[in-house]
This record gives sequence, structure tokens and C-alpha cells, in this order.
Amino acid sequence: MARQKAAVSDYERKRQENIAKTQALLRNLEMEAAEAGLAPTARSVPSEKPKSKKPAPKKVKQEEPVPRRTSSRLKGIEADSEKAKRKADEEYEAQKEANRVKRQRISDDLNFMDIVVAGKSWDQNGMFASIVGPAVPYEHTFTADNINETTDKGLRALREKMNNLQLWEDFEPNEIKITPERIYAMGFHPTADKPLVFAGDKLGNLGICDCSQKATEVKVEDDEDVDTEGPSITTLKPHTRTIHTFQFNPHDPNALFSASYDSTVRKLDLAKGVAVEVYAPSDKSEDAPLSGVEISKDDPNILYFSTLDGRFGMYDMRTPSEKAAGLDIFQLSEKKIGGFSLHPLHPHLLATASLDRTVKIWDLRKINGKGNWRLPALLGEHESRLSVSHAAWNSTGQVATASYDDTIKIHDFCDCAEWKTGKILSEAEMTPSAVIPHNNQTGRWVTILRAQWQLSPQDGVQRFCIGNMNRFVDIYTAKGQQLAQLGGEGITAVPAVAKFHPTLDWVAAGTASGKLCLWM
Repeated sequence: MARQKAAVSDYERKRQENIAKTQALLRNLEMEAAEAGLAPTARSVPSEKPKSKKPAPKKVKQEEPVPRRTSSRLKGIEADSEKAKRKADEEYEAQKEANRVKRQRISDDLNFMDIVVAGKSWDQNGMFASIVGPAVPYEHTFTADNINETTDKGLRALREKMNNLQLWEDFEPNEIKITPERIYAMGFHPTADKPLVFAGDKLGNLGICDCSQKATEVKVEDDEDVDTEGPSITTLKPHTRTIHTFQFNPHDPNALFSASYDSTVRKLDLAKGVAVEVYAPSDKSEDAPLSGVEISKDDPNILYFSTLDGRFGMYDMRTPSEKAAGLDIFQLSEKKIGGFSLHPLHPHLLATASLDRTVKIWDLRKINGKGNWRLPALLGEHESRLSVSHAAWNSTGQVATASYDDTIKIHDFCDCAEWKTGKILSEAEMTPSAVIPHNNQTGRWVTILRAQWQLSPQDGVQRFCIGNMNRFVDIYTAKGQQLAQLGGEGITAVPAVAKFHPTLDWVAAGTASGKLCLWM
């Protein structure tokens, strides 16, 4: 019995050694497979093995859409044959090239007649004859009762005036599709002769609407048989990607500068009917989406722009495009610059708003550092709890910002005309003079809300407008006092992109469906 027990022990020992060797061999094979990218899937892991924590999902590089496969069998092509594989490769490469060409920027000058994509053809003699919290839809947060809650007669009169603005009576907003896609940029031509509204959309289209048009008169007896048509709109396509912002040249009202995610700035000459590329990266393959553009009142030749990767540039448009001598670029932020503006009267003062949660004030008269480390003098900064979407100067020295912390902040720098070069602003000087609670949670499908000042109000009272998630447009003074909340019938989406006429009390706003809301 003892010998039998010993024999069993020897056998068991041998079996255990074989099991250990097999497990060691399997572990080596698994390690080699993992290094070669041939590791088994999660299904092959033994169920008794403790589950590890789920790793954070890796960012997947977005690939170009592949073409939809068609039936090879119906075309007489044998499955898994060389011919079938060659056919699939050719279809994939063709679709990939088509998508690349579609998004690639175009450097040549564009004639308006060649880029009209919708509406009537370009007619410069007609349209330009005289100028060469959680959102609760339709719930007011500013009512008639708020108009009279002040004892300031001037403020009450201004509130009554602004609240008397009415939607364009000839057409409802849901009839005015000014762009094919979501609106990102909105503005008025500076003429006071008639309201000419421009809008840039997600796919690089520029819509133009002459809002002096009248609705076609319809006889009463024919009412039921006639469909209401919207106003005549001209749509151009000067860019291949989103038009993020545009500005009319302060030195020439017939010149419109537009900045796009296709990395270019174009000058649209409304008198000649051409769109000329005035800036683009020297390397045509470089992807540097632009988030802002401006021309200062002091120099018509210098173009200022910002990018989505935190850079700010100054470019002399007199420099040949193939040379970089006239270009100066500064890395002002490690993250996206959502918007910037120059002081209207003192354009050496720059305000930037960034995804890094700050608004910063810079002095372009003083450049510090050398080489890639050169920067304008930073005068001061203010940090918000969440990202700051835009920063806008007005002519009296206030900067308005909108932030994802659900506030509008107003910074008062009324003494900025006296600042010496490179002045350092204290924390107290950078503290907002007014903080207005405002729902700025636009989400994925609504364009980011931005506070936009009226450039030169006729009554001298500084005011700005901003979209309201409850499907209104809010108007505030530089002191943070609300003047009006504009709405009306036919507004079926958030009028997120709002802009004042430079001098007149006209307000235009655009929606994610490309519709125009206009109050006059």
C-alpha cells in the first residue's frame, strides 16, 4: 500500500509539472501574440478571471466615409477574387479623393456668378444700387412689467423703444431661409438706406437678403389657392467649410472679409462681384481653421485673424501670397481662441477669449521675446469657471464676454485711452463691473452664443444683443441693464447668432436651420 501511494504521488507530481510547463508555454504564447497584435478577444478570457476596470475609450481618428458596396454577384464578379478586391479598392480610393477635393480650399479668385448656389443670380445693380438655465421655449425672462420697474425715465424710454421693435412684417422667420445650413455668422451691411443682411453657414455658403422687399399682394378670393413664398435671397459659396465670422471693411463698405474653417480669408468685392483670397497658409496642405477676422480703422492693409489652435496673426495684405514676410503669428493660448476683437478707437488693444477659460487683454504696440516665443504685452487676464466663447470691445472701452458658466460679464476699461505701453492691469481692474446670469448651454446643435455690441448707436447708449435659448434675442446696456427681449410668431428655433446694425436699431438673428429673424 505504501509503494502504491508513493507511486501515485510520483505520478501526481509528474502531472503537476506537466501542467505548470503547459501554463508557462501558454503565457509565453499570449505575450508574443499580444506584442504582434494578435491577442485573443475578451471572449477567450476565462470567466473565473477577475474583471479589470474598463479603460477609458480611446480617441478614434475620424476616417473618410467609404463608398457603399454594390452587389458583385449581380455584376458577375466572383466573390473574393482579385477582380472583386481591385474593384473595392478603386471605389474606396475614388470616394476618398472626392471627399478630399470637396473639403480642399480653393485659392483662385471666384466670380460671384460662378459661385451662386441658390436663389436669384447676382445682381449688383439691383441689390446694391444705392450703395455701391434649461431652455423653456417661448417663456419670457423679461416682460412688460420689467420695463416699468425702474425710476430712471431715460432707461424706461429706451426700454419701451427697443421693445417696440417688430419682426419683418412682410415675411415670417420660417419663410426666410437665408442659408442652406446652420448659421455661424450674421451681419448688416453698414448702409442706412435699406436693411441688407448677410449670413455665413456651416458649409461655406454666404446668404444675402435685401430686406426692403415687399410680399406679393394676393387677392382675398385667391387666398386659399396661393402658397406664401419667402423673399428673394442670393446664396454664394466663397468657402468650402464653415464661415465662422466676417467683417465689412471700415475703409470700404463694398468689401467684406470672411474667415473660414478652410484656413482662408477672402475679400468679397460687392461692387466688382469677385471673391479674392487675401490670406491662406503658404503650405496648401496645412489645415489651420480660422475663428476670427478684423481690419482696424487705422490701417486698411493689415489683416488680423485668430485660429482654433490658439494663434493670433497679423498679415500685411500688400505682401505677395507666396511670401511670408508680411505675416506675424503669436501663440496666445494653448487652446482654441473662440473670438477676439480690437478696440474700435484704439486698435492696438486686443481682447481674446479662449477655451482655456480666460479673457485676456493685450497691447500690440509692445512685442516681447524672440523667435517662436514672441508675444504682445499681456496687460491682464480674468479666469471664468468654464470656457469663454467670445470677447468684444465697444467704442467706450467695455469688453463683453459670454461664458459656458452661464454668465455674461462686462469688463470696464473706460480709461484705456490713457494707458501707457505695456501697462499691467491689477486683479481689481480685471474684475467684471457687471455679471449677468444667462443660459449659454447651446449644446451640439445650436451655434455658440456671443455678445455683439452695436458699433455706433445714434443715441450714444452702448448696448449689445445676444441669443436666448428660450427662442428670443436679449438686449442689454453696458451697465448690465436689460432693455428688451425680442421674439414673435414664426420663430421655431433658437435665434443664436444675433447682430445689431452698426447705427440703426435693427437686429438680425440666425438659427441652426438657416432661417433669418429680423426686427426693425
